[in-house]
Amino acid sequence: MGRTEASERSVIPSTDLRDYFQGSVVSAMANQGVEATDPTVGYLSELLTRFSRSEFFFEHDESGPTLRPLAGVYAAALEAPSEHHRNQLLRRLGDVALFIAGVFSDSLNRRRVDVDYYVAMGGNAYGCLSDTVRGTAQGPCLSRVFEELAGKFQDFVDVLGEITERSCPDRELDMLRLYEVWVRTGSRRAERQLRQLGLIPAVANVSHSRH
Repeated sequence: MGRTEASERSVIPSTDLRDYFQGSVVSAMANQGVEATDPTVGYLSELLTRFSRSEFFFEHDESGPTLRPLAGVYAAALEAPSEHHRNQLLRRLGDVALFIAGVFSDSLNRRRVDVDYYVAMGGNAYGCLSDTVRGTAQGPCLSRVFEELAGKFQDFVDVLGEITERSCPDRELDMLRLYEVWVRTGSRRAERQLRQLGLIPAVANVSHSRH
């Protein structure tokens, strides 16, 4: 089987993503001997589904789509005007750190900070959230989920890594860089490469400018 044929088969229609990721998370956890509660499995599945759409993965400012450094998100959380806003930022930090460490780990080898930085930042963010959300409406359930994510952060990074390896067996390209190029420029070449690697570029509300 050629690479193009194999890669095209790894692309999953967006309407089936939630079920696909649910099954993939359960399978990868079983393969690695990782245990987690159903709400945490659901959280991981939803995270993968949401961030498969780049308008949710990237933030947006006056210059267009961007990915704020984790340290910047943490600093903003410390200066947040309310506990609710602080919790939103900490959740964003944990989610982005987990997604990048699990899905884009190969790309981190060529960057200034490696995967251990993302593990530390993400685990700490989820740990803080576990303590602060207990008093909220969804507190008891979310607190347990964030506690589990914090305590087993590296395990879940490995779970996401296995899912990515199964979906994208040919990952010699820098996927994170391709993702950034595509979302900023709308490059058709970058989009084709992402699809060949098993990712599904899908931005509903971002206008690409072509020159």
